[in-house]
Amino acid sequence: MQHISNMKKKIRNWLIILLMIYIVAGVLLYFFQDKLLFHPEPLPTNENYSFNVPFEERKVYYDSSTLFDIVRFKPSNDSIKKGAVIYFHGNMNNIQYYAPLANNFTKYGYEVWMMDYPGYGRSTGKLTEEMLYIQADELYQMVKATGFSRDSIIIYGKSLGTGIATELASKRNCKRLILESPYYSIPNVAAHYVWMFPVEWISTFKIPTYEYIQKVLAPITIFHGTEDETIPFSNTEKLQSLLKPKDEIIKIDGGEHNGLTDFPLMKEKLDSLLSK
Repeated sequence: MQHISNMKKKIRNWLIILLMIYIVAGVLLYFFQDKLLFHPEPLPTNENYSFNVPFEERKVYYDSSTLFDIVRFKPSNDSIKKGAVIYFHGNMNNIQYYAPLANNFTKYGYEVWMMDYPGYGRSTGKLTEEMLYIQADELYQMVKATGFSRDSIIIYGKSLGTGIATELASKRNCKRLILESPYYSIPNVAAHYVWMFPVEWISTFKIPTYEYIQKVLAPITIFHGTEDETIPFSNTEKLQSLLKPKDEIIKIDGGEHNGLTDFPLMKEKLDSLLSK
């Protein structure tokens, strides 16, 4: 009997230890989730950009502590200008990292407008979900004020930027919404990694793409790799039932999270969309 009693005591002690570990890990996850989600690379304010395509930098002061740094990439031949692509990039680095992708659009006569999120590049301010939406809308209004009509504006989101792009397209008309490696919601992606925690409850960033995508009136094209381990393809599968009949999903077999634009299938489809 004494042996059984000791075993029960040991089990109870281990359960208490595991519970404490679980609680501590959950608390750390809650307080450090922004560090896990966002990986900005700031740039010195006096450092000049250098890109292989014509461009101009614009700075928008939202308030005393918030600066939106924007780069406008232009086609080499302005006479063939077709429209503008508002490009929302991923959760790493800054505009310098994503700038080479602008050529995918400028070669067809589209301007590309990229903006760094607060803390990225030369943008400043507090990074919140609301501020991401405010930034996106400010950028859309700026593009329209430059002379582009809503039927010449393509909204493009990559990775983290897909939810931001979808929220914008849900309230502002555009020619097309293009999503590269989208997520169902931030908690849905988090659950893939930390399924043992109530991520829906502890996530401070929600970005519910699934809610916004149902309100998008423009045609939607989604590109997603089947071997994406960062944002699993299952996210796109969950979004599929929420799409309009003429919206399309381009499944890139063997595609991972990055490098999808190197696949012939994505190149061909992008070429088809942009050459119209």
